Amino acid sequence: MGENASFWETLIYAHPVCTTWKQEAEGSIYHLASILFVVGFMGGSGFFGLLYVFSLLGLGFLCSSVWAWLDVCAADIFSWNFILFAICFVQFIYVTYQVRSVAFDREFQELYSALFQPLGISLTVYRKIVLCCDAEVITLEKEHCYAMQGKTPIDKLSLLVSGRIRVTVDGEFLHYIFPLQFLDSPEWDSLRPTEEGIFQVTLTAETDCRYVAWRRKKLYLLFAKHRFISRLFSILIGSDIAEKLYALNDRVHVGQGFRYDIRLPNFYHVALPETPPVQLSHHLQRGSPRRKPPGVTNCGS
Repeated sequence: MGENASFWETLIYAHPVCTTWKQEAEGSIYHLASILFVVGFMGGSGFFGLLYVFSLLGLGFLCSSVWAWLDVCAADIFSWNFILFAICFVQFIYVTYQVRSVAFDREFQELYSALFQPLGISLTVYRKIVLCCDAEVITLEKEHCYAMQGKTPIDKLSLLVSGRIRVTVDGEFLHYIFPLQFLDSPEWDSLRPTEEGIFQVTLTAETDCRYVAWRRKKLYLLFAKHRFISRLFSILIGSDIAEKLYALNDRVHVGQGFRYDIRLPNFYHVALPETPPVQLSHHLQRGSPRRKPPGVTNCGS
């Protein structure tokens, strides 16, 4: 204990206490470095926040190096500040390279701005999602089918980027799919990861369409590695299914001008008389929101 006590005493009391202070202030370079440090530590998170922090801190350490070289003439102060400047410079170059490496094509950039950025998804997470679909946007020409009822297997999850898709069953119109909506969210949600199935509806392009597709197995592997992405898609798919349910709800009517409400199956609401009726089929997949509520007929029935 004596040795330890003497060590701390030496460390604390070995240097004399300042009795006189310098009357003149340090040069402008020293104060500029201090200002850069203060402003630099106000940076945020993310790629651009890191660029902000490392650029200002690097300039601050560079000013401190110049100050130590010209005013203080202390080699050790200059060396430490210059080393810290070099570290900040290397970090700045590395973050800049990362920002360039996550640049996307125009359609993927627009998709990020419209759907993922409002949810606070970072570019690094979005990059994993884009790589999972091979960074490819697929074109579907007008009147071509994305899926055919009873024939097309459910082996992917697709998101419409542009155009409009018409959903029908046995030739009867159900609803439209618009940009930023999933093409097959009900089918995806109705199957477990180990199950297989086929489409119970037909999806036809009403216009030239562009969509992004994630293969089922590859997407589940991504979910297994990144639970955050799994929860993100769960939220997006659930919201998409809810929109499709309400789209069907607005078109389904019971007799005498009443509208069926999926939220309260035992109650009805008065519908607008101008709303056209829709014919819905019973031959839909179990558990799919593209399903006619039991006991509901059309307005003209």
